[in-house]
Amino acid sequence: MNAITRLATVISLATLFPLGAQAADPKGTVEVVHWWTSGGEKAAVDVLKAQVEKDGFIWKDGAVAGGGGSTAMTVLKSRAVSGNPPSVAQIKGPDIQEWGSLGLLSTDTLAPVAKAEKWDSLLSKKVSDTVKYEGEYVAVPVNIHRVNWLWINPEVFKKAGIDKAPTTLEEFYAAGDKLKAAGFIALAHGGQPWQDSTVFEDVVLSVMGADGYKKALVDLDQKTLTGPEMVKTLTELKKLATYMDANRAGRDWNVAAADVINGKAGMQMMGDWAKSEWTAAKKIAGKDYQCVPFPGTDKAFTYNIDSLAVFQLKAEKEGDIAAQQDLAKVALGENFQKVFSINKGSIPVRTDMLNDMEKLGFDACAQTAAKDFLADEKTGGLQPSMAHNMATTLAVQGAFFDVVTNYINDPKADPADTAKKLGAAVKSAQ
Repeated sequence: MNAITRLATVISLATLFPLGAQAADPKGTVEVVHWWTSGGEKAAVDVLKAQVEKDGFIWKDGAVAGGGGSTAMTVLKSRAVSGNPPSVAQIKGPDIQEWGSLGLLSTDTLAPVAKAEKWDSLLSKKVSDTVKYEGEYVAVPVNIHRVNWLWINPEVFKKAGIDKAPTTLEEFYAAGDKLKAAGFIALAHGGQPWQDSTVFEDVVLSVMGADGYKKALVDLDQKTLTGPEMVKTLTELKKLATYMDANRAGRDWNVAAADVINGKAGMQMMGDWAKSEWTAAKKIAGKDYQCVPFPGTDKAFTYNIDSLAVFQLKAEKEGDIAAQQDLAKVALGENFQKVFSINKGSIPVRTDMLNDMEKLGFDACAQTAAKDFLADEKTGGLQPSMAHNMATTLAVQGAFFDVVTNYINDPKADPADTAKKLGAAVKSAQ
């Protein structure tokens, strides 16, 4: 059972708004729980905060660092149980539906903003469906991350005698062999479960295609999870792991990124947030580094959407509700969309911006991502990332994490047996 779903046994709407709750500030206050705490992320959030305050509202910051959001979610659940939820919180993917099913998110607050700002025509259906509950907006999307990127240091490639980015798994292995022979780490990687599963889903997409990816990681089809294509995927994953740094255990993703940036490694498989590390190092996309879809996934796009969900407030808290609405309007405004994505390495959610990325000053990686996002939505190549909380529940994701990480770190693990274990673990977690 999903951890959020279990909250339903201890939460009732009667306890959400205690009689002793403090009256809203006459100007209106918006408290925002989020985990955007890195330098670039904080700079972007400060832009949102400044505009909301300029509009006459009070911003109460609830930043919670660490854990890729898991720590913030723990805080959020604790506050919900105690009857003291914030007015806005960073929640994404299927978790939005879970919180909505508990009656905690407002289905009315964003409606006038969405109508006035024409969100339905501004947003891709994939994006709008993600932030709606029972057909109503309950969250505002702030950006789109592409997960299936391969980051390359071209200078390292040149030293290893590699003249182009790999486009197939065979070319990837050949490049890895040359990098290792030249004394470089072929594939920089951090040995953490979410990173292991990021690599795993890239290989699933490469071997099985978008349709197979959807069946296995979104639909959780048992035949696909345990079938011959999954066995082949796990076989390829085992080979790919031989190119990873042997000292990867417990290493953060940005430390692995630094190895590529500093010329110690040739490649890294990571979402586009990795670009923020290259930007901080004053490197230029297309010159100092290359970003290409992981081999075999150029016709697909695994995505991760950040969003801010709006909690239900008492009707008499008109000022606070107005503050929620103002935040939503600003967050989907062109200025914030540009600033936030440039700092995060992502792309905007607005389709009008996605169609005009070069003019708006986005780099080559972002321009490619925007073009591919729009194209892949039409062909079915657009798929939610399992490793990043977009495809399934946290419980099922945890099952994937456990099986995949154990497999990668066990040289004797058998692909066929692991496929069976994967199917059983997912079924048990559902």
